[in-house]
Amino acid sequence: MASSVLFMSMSLDGYIAGPNDEVGNPGGDAFDRLHEWYGDFTRPSGAVGELWDEWNTPGSILAGRRTVEQIDHWGGDNHGVPIFVPSHRPPGPSVANYPMVTYVRDGIESAMAQAKAAAGNLNVLVLGAYTAQRALEASVLDELQIHQIPVLFGGGRRLFEVLPSRIELEIVRVIDTPDATHIRYRVRR
Repeated sequence: MASSVLFMSMSLDGYIAGPNDEVGNPGGDAFDRLHEWYGDFTRPSGAVGELWDEWNTPGSILAGRRTVEQIDHWGGDNHGVPIFVPSHRPPGPSVANYPMVTYVRDGIESAMAQAKAAAGNLNVLVLGAYTAQRALEASVLDELQIHQIPVLFGGGRRLFEVLPSRIELEIVRVIDTPDATHIRYRVRR
């Protein structure tokens, strides 16, 4: 069965986007700093290569509306898998051109159930801060893969700005590199 996994690069002070995160500047100012650990977008060797494989082989994607709209839904194709967007509002007109993108209007639980069904035995790649917060709140997020970057942003968009309550996590794996510390957590239920 599929697991839902949030993949997110984050500054040490908790920011996943810099200031001025908006359409035309997705990720905000200095956003690229959070993703330098990827290198030149070719598969790295060793343990970080395994992370690369996990990130690049999801069965489906569950992404927040703000995330997908800033980049026009990746042109309708991200990793060649179905993309589910939880939203209370109907999609904009460009989505009609993207058959792999589905807006789910009846809650995060329904969106995650559809994403897991589509993923089969592969994982659901979860993207977006607000979506991650809602998935944690609804107890439908299984794991967090955080790429902790050794930088302090001091401003921007935080990953866990608002949580409804305390959430306990279990550390599953830690990979330490000069560019990032990659920590995999399982959500305790």
